[in-house]
Amino acid sequence: MYASLKSIGAYAPSHILSNADLEKMVETTDEWIEKRTGIKERRIAADDESTSDLGVKAALLAISRAGLAKEEIDLIICATLSPDHFCMPSTACVIAGKLGINDVMAFDISAACSGFVYMLSMAKAFIESGMKKNILIIGAEKISSIIDYTDRSTCILFGDGAGAAIIGATDTKNEAILDIHASADGRYGDLLITPGCGSKFPCSQETLDNKLNYIKMQGNEVYKVAVKTLTNDVIDILEKNNIDASQIDHFIPHQANFRIIEAVRAKLNFPIEKTVLTVAKYGNTSAASIPMAMNDAYEEGRIKKGDLMLLDTFGGGFTWASALVRFGGH
Repeated sequence: MYASLKSIGAYAPSHILSNADLEKMVETTDEWIEKRTGIKERRIAADDESTSDLGVKAALLAISRAGLAKEEIDLIICATLSPDHFCMPSTACVIAGKLGINDVMAFDISAACSGFVYMLSMAKAFIESGMKKNILIIGAEKISSIIDYTDRSTCILFGDGAGAAIIGATDTKNEAILDIHASADGRYGDLLITPGCGSKFPCSQETLDNKLNYIKMQGNEVYKVAVKTLTNDVIDILEKNNIDASQIDHFIPHQANFRIIEAVRAKLNFPIEKTVLTVAKYGNTSAASIPMAMNDAYEEGRIKKGDLMLLDTFGGGFTWASALVRFGGH
């Protein structure tokens, strides 16, 4: 018995924050942002939209495409760095309640931008052990709620959105999640961090005055580690599975920065036409990034049943992960 990615779904809020809009907010230009990041615009959730609201919309699409009744789902996992609530309930529990999926296991994970691939690893284990049959995984982010829009180094990068998938069982290897590598190195944690409002710097007026409740990033250092780690991880997973880069149908990297994607793509010699790119229109949506990109490719008719996808991601922690996944949907 193998685990299979049975369906994909995504949701992007309707409001667009363009580079031209950011020119009016911070000292920057459209040309500078696009040259440095490849981003042209990003989506921003409405004031009355929470992370769980975005996740529910993506989840409903994934459930529908899988042809499942909600009652058949027996586990819900949500990856997010922008949960509805500080510590409880989990956003997965909130989403379960809004979906009307009751009396099932539900929990969040915190792996930043690597969250979706981390969830794939967990879902694969649950399915192949026989513990669960149909698992809903959701990467959902309202990152605009933790961004300082006076900080040029971060506000140009991030957007809001959600992606979801159903992971189920199959006896056909041609529809299976083949392999997943996931790891972390906490020594780099301070390079990409939301410092405040946890137990180290509890919420206080001083914490808020110092804007410790917002994302802080040392961009140049993150870039250097990301390119090296993403490249090495892809080389490793391909070698261990005796797969040549030419056998990959779709390279779906985390959509953080076009320069990072291009550096990894070029080093590994992936053709641009096989590389899924959505960073220009969504920016970095963290745990939602890869499923949103996959959904775009699916809706464009690029991804077909049995296609081999290579996922590659890197995020705060630092965390990173890669996966070889055959698409098991229709």
